[in-house]
Formats: sequence, structure tokens, C-alpha cells
Amino acid sequence: WLGEVAMSLQTPQAATAGSDLPAVPEKGSLLLGYKMGEDSFVPPSVEEEEEDGEKEKEKERLPPILTASNTAAGGLERGAKSQFSTFSSFISTINQKKEASGSSSTPTQLVIPNIKNVRDLPPICLDVRQKQRISIDTLPPELKAPVPPEPSLPIRTKTMKDFQEDLEKAKSSGDWKAVHDFYLTTFDSFLELNAAFKKDVSLPFSTIEDSGINAKFVNAVYDALLNTPQDIQKSVLKGIINGLLQEWKGPRTKDDLRAYCILLQNPQFSNTSTYVIYAHLLRQIATLAEADHHFLAHWFKKISQRRFKQLVDRLLQFISLRLFPAKPEEFPPMIKCTWWIPSATKVLALFNAANSLANPAIISYTDFYNSTLDHIDLMEEYHNWQCYGNSHRFSFCQYPFIISIAAKKVIIQRDSEQQMISMARQSLVDKVSRRLRPDMNMLFLNLKVRRMHLVSDSLDELTRKSADLKKKLKVTFVGEAGLDMGGLTKEWFLLLIRQIFHPDYGMFTYHKDSHCHWFSSYKCDNYSEFRLVGALMGLAVYNSITLDIRFPPCCYKKLLSPPIVPCDQNTPVGISDVSLDDLCHIMPELAHGLRELLSYEDNVEEDFYSTFQVFQEEFGVIKSYNLKPGGDKIPVSAQNRKEYVQLYVDFILNKSIYKQFAAFYYGFHSVCDSYALMLLRPEEVEILVCGSPELDMYALQRNTQYDGYLKTDLTIRYFWEVVLGFPLDLQKKLLHFTTGSDRVPVGGMADLNFKISKSETSTNWLPVAHTCFNQLCLPPYKSKKELKQKLIIGISNAEGFGLE
Repeated sequence: WLGEVAMSLQTPQAATAGSDLPAVPEKGSLLLGYKMGEDSFVPPSVEEEEEDGEKEKEKERLPPILTASNTAAGGLERGAKSQFSTFSSFISTINQKKEASGSSSTPTQLVIPNIKNVRDLPPICLDVRQKQRISIDTLPPELKAPVPPEPSLPIRTKTMKDFQEDLEKAKSSGDWKAVHDFYLTTFDSFLELNAAFKKDVSLPFSTIEDSGINAKFVNAVYDALLNTPQDIQKSVLKGIINGLLQEWKGPRTKDDLRAYCILLQNPQFSNTSTYVIYAHLLRQIATLAEADHHFLAHWFKKISQRRFKQLVDRLLQFISLRLFPAKPEEFPPMIKCTWWIPSATKVLALFNAANSLANPAIISYTDFYNSTLDHIDLMEEYHNWQCYGNSHRFSFCQYPFIISIAAKKVIIQRDSEQQMISMARQSLVDKVSRRLRPDMNMLFLNLKVRRMHLVSDSLDELTRKSADLKKKLKVTFVGEAGLDMGGLTKEWFLLLIRQIFHPDYGMFTYHKDSHCHWFSSYKCDNYSEFRLVGALMGLAVYNSITLDIRFPPCCYKKLLSPPIVPCDQNTPVGISDVSLDDLCHIMPELAHGLRELLSYEDNVEEDFYSTFQVFQEEFGVIKSYNLKPGGDKIPVSAQNRKEYVQLYVDFILNKSIYKQFAAFYYGFHSVCDSYALMLLRPEEVEILVCGSPELDMYALQRNTQYDGYLKTDLTIRYFWEVVLGFPLDLQKKLLHFTTGSDRVPVGGMADLNFKISKSETSTNWLPVAHTCFNQLCLPPYKSKKELKQKLIIGISNAEGFGLE
């Protein structure tokens, strides 16, 4: 196909007489079809099937050169066991001609030793590893094989100003020859790309912080490209094909990486007609060595926000249109290009890594979501990831940044439902096997609590029924007539959280400056109540209930450290890398003081007179703790203040509350011990637990359903005029009155399924709500004033199901 694309892009200026193939440098055979190592984001699940000896040996070396005999029949297919196809039989034709002329012989396959830790670079992410190819720059000197000297770059003197002048002349005169010659020459090979856009041809620029690319020139050339005549645009695409088809002798150089970085920004790849070329460019980038990916990720973070977003959107569009093509005939059959989506996703992982490396992030993590994936079989993706995680089978779950929070919620809910059904079935089988009569209550986690002893009763019930935590939750308030169809459960969560987080209870400290709660550092003998709070959060996620909990972001980061409970109980849990930014979300004044210490320019030791100690008040007594052995005798100076600040932050957020948070961690994971947690970011866990506090009552109005009313009825019009005019606290009370929670779920107001029903009772009655169905029963009040008065009374007195 790529050969056919190249043929279609032939222009009178570029084609030679009698030539039936595009101009491709004939320097030797081409190494193609690399298979990406996908030891990526995987759960420890089913082991891989054993490979035979020959296949294991094959993994350790590069694929052999393809010949006409093994590509003519299959086109782009490499066979059933291959994930990536070759470029086309067009390549084979070139190789066949070379073999026939005897110009080159089949070279010996290059074997690269399996070298670990060749560079002290952490992996940019677990999703973009490739162990078969190692950059020459990462090899120790004794392991470097002799490599042919690099061809020197041609000297190109045209500047951005020259190019823009040529462009203006072409627009005014209609003579595009100079511009055409520039594009034709520049995009013909990787060497020419570097010659044109490299800041200094004589300098290597092998640092991760500076790509050495003249970004302004690249942007100017691309901004002008789409407004040039079609023959120029075709010559650029043909040149890119030539560059991608050039022979590769040995490891890639930094100049090659620069060329990939430049080509990836080509705006022509937004057009579906260029997707075949784009796919092959993505494949070559995806199969680069891990160290090369590090360079690209660091270079990508230097791209401007607008252009970075465009590149991400282009990759997301490529994946979406390959999954659901508007015109299927535009693309090759899916079975012959199964490597398109994996390649694009791996390159997108590089941009995600670049976004994480930047501080602050270039774009929001939600900009990497692909909502198209909401419409595929998510559970199949999840099960493939679980069952074949260590194999070469691709799953979007290996790259969770691309899956939206709504899709992740679906995965978690269905996974929870399956676990609930499994637990209920097991209970039923146990009962029948003992010849006991089955009871429907055994299929649920039934909690009976007294309002006056809410915390102690809840703790006792959850401890006693710890084996049933994965069953569907049902709550009964002792002495009340309420039947739990969902509403009582919501109220139980709300009242319990409100009581536990009350300052008088002493478990959590409320920080007014940051409007959030944090764990109290007071030591105690029993941490079971912290475990209860963790279990509550787990039950809320498990039962799709949103809670009004105000924890700082680092709490959720600690909750996923690690995302799966370790088998060894001596392994520390809830310990994460924390920074001043994390402390600032809880104690902004303390964080500000530590920042001033870091930037202080005078004598730190004399002016601050601090040692490596921290002081805390516990029950009216000031206690001191050493941040390191002998810390009370080590003064803080300009030389060691960074260490002091890091140890201070780590003590406050990790060490001083370790036992409290560990109990909280185990409580949460006693319910949510699912591999689906590995898909979540800390921010996403917070949204699943707490929902969103941002209320959009206009969205609620648009998505409300009516029973007995029409949306044009006078009572309904009065209702929305009153509600939209409410202050935020009354809007939250209305939401709590009708749904049992004042938070918005993951899917927004549309997910509430809010309904207003006509109540045939007297207009002297107050509105009634069925929280289990998110339903408001509204009498047909005659005036707006009466409706407002009765609604405020109803929503302000909304607790309890007791009968007097």
C-alpha cells in the first residue's frame, strides 16, 4: 500500500522518464516488521503459554530481511502470529531487483545482547518498552560494535526569513518553483530534514532538554504547507515515504529522532488519505529503543501547548477513525493492519509521558481521553488485559490514560457486579450443600444500625460481616419503617461520614485554609475506625454512591500506593512520593514557610536557627521528633535545606500518620481489591468516591424526565424558576433531598436520571422524594410563592424515616 501511495504521489517534477516506482535510495536491504515488546501495564495474572526453542531464539534478534517470495502473497500480512505487517510488496520488489543484480547480499542478522540498565533513565512509562533494539548511545564502550561513519549533513543556508520571502513572492507572482524546490529537497530524507531544521549542523545536540531543532522554522514551514499547490503537498508526502523507506544500518541516531519529531508534526496527517503513511511513521517511532523514547518524550514537552494539543488530538482521531471508519473503503482491511492502533497508542503514550514530565502539565489528563472507546466492548478489553497481560496481545487497558473516567466506571461497576454475583452464588451453594433453606437476605450485605450509635454499630456490623463486603449493600435503621431500595444506604453513608469527620471526634483535622480534612497524628491503641472509613469509601465505589469527603489529592495518591495490596504484610503501604505541592493542598502556610526557607539568600543557619527536628502538639504536650538520626544536633544550612524540607514533608504526610493511613488503606482495599484500580489515576479515584461538587442545574433541567407533567406546565416552569434562583447551599439540599447525595456522579447530571412526578395530593402537602429512584413528587401548586415556600421547608427537613 505504501508503494501504491508513493506511485499516486508522483509529480512531473519528481518522476523520471520511464520510471514506474517512486525514487527510493537503493542502498541495501530494508529491515522491517519489528514487533513491539509489550511488557507494559499488566496485572500479575495468567502466565504466558510456553514458547518452543526456536521462537525464543527468534525473540533475541532482529527479524530477517523480507524477500519477494514471502511478501507477494500476503501484502502487508506477516502471518497469524505477527502483530505488525510490512510496508508493502513494493519493498519486496526493490529487494528483488537488488538481489537479481547482485548489488547486495543478504546481510547477517544483527544480534544485540540483552543488556539491562544500560542507562540510569527511569522508564517514561511501562507502556512503551522495546527490548529488541538498543540505541548506540546507551551501550558501554566495550560493547559498541564498529558502525559506519555517519554521513555529514548537507549545508543548507536558507533561513526562515528567506523561506517567508520566497513564499510571499510565490503568492504574488504565481511562480512556486523556489518554494517547491525547498519542500522537495527538505523532505526527501532524514539527512535533508536535519540539514534544514537543525539549529547547528556541526553540533550533535544529544541532550534530553534540547532537541536542537529550530522549532519556529518547522512551524512556519508546516503552517504554510496546507496553503501551497497540490503538487507541492504531494511531493512532501512522497519525500516522507522515501525517508521512511531508507535503509537502516545499525542503531538509530539522534538525528533520526529529530527527523521523527519533525515529521510527526506534519499537519497533512490530519487527512485520512495520508493515514497509510502516518501509520508507518507511527510504527517506526513506536518500535524505537526505550532510551530513544526518553529523548522524544523530553523533546515533546518543549512543544507549545496549542501544537501539543493538536498532535494529541490527531492521534486520538487516527485511533477513532480506524476503530469506526466513516468510509471503510478508505483504509486497508482491519485484519491486515492490526498494528495501526497499537502503534498510535504507544506514540500517544510518549505524549502522555511528556505531559507528566512537564510541571505544570501542558494539557489536562482528560485531554488524552478517547470517548470513542466508551462504545467498544470494554469488558473484553479488561479480560484480555487480565488474562493475556504478559503476552503480546494488545489491550487499551495497558494504556489507561486513553480510557475516560466514564468508561473506567463501567469497568469497575461490571467487575464489582461480577464479584457480587460470585459471592452471592457461593453463599447459596454453601447453604444448599448443608441442606439449609436458602434465605434471600443471604445474597446481601445487610447492616442494622441505630441512629444514636451509628459509628459503633456500623463498625461492629462491618467487622462481623467482613466476608460479605462484596455483596450488595442494604441498610436498616432500627425502629424505623424505611425499606432500603437505595435511599437508606445513601443516607447511612451521609450521616456516618458527617459524624466521623466532625472535629470533636478527633480522627481527622479540618484545615480551614485549604478546606480539607487530614489524618490526625495522635497515637492511639485501636485504629479500627480508620479502617471503617476506608471500608466506607470502598463500599461507596463498589455500590456507586458518591460521598461528601474533602480529602486532599495526595490522599488518593497514597491510596494507590500500591494499587493492589501486597502479599507480604510487612511491605509498607500508603507511602508515596510527596512534595511541597502536596503539602500546600493541606497546609498552605507551612508550605509557604518552607518555600521561603529554600529561597532564602542570607545566612540560613544563623537566621532560622533550626535543626533536623519537627515539633507537634499532642493532647496539650509538645513533642519533638528527629527527621534523621541525631537530627536534633544537625543544624539546617543552605547546603542541606533541600534535604530538610523533603524529610519534613515526608514526615508530615507519610511517617507521622503511617498507622492511621495503613488502617484506612486496608479498609478501602478490603472492599475494592480489584485489578481495575490499576487503571485509575488518583484524581479519578477522587471523582469516583466523591463525585463532582460543581452543580449545573441547567444540565439537570435539560435531562429531567416528567411523569404526569409536561415541561411546559405552569408548575414545572415555577419549579425551575425557583430552583435556578436558589443559592448553592439550597441547590445542594434539593439534590440531597431527591437523590440522597449532594454530589454529581461521574457522568454528570444526565446520570442522575432525575424525575419529577405529579402528586395528586392536596397542595397543602410538602413535596415528597423517593431517593432510591431520584424522584421528586410535586403537588400542583397554584403560585410560585407557595411552591418556593413548601419546597424550602421540605428540603431543609429531609432526614429520618421514623414514625411518631
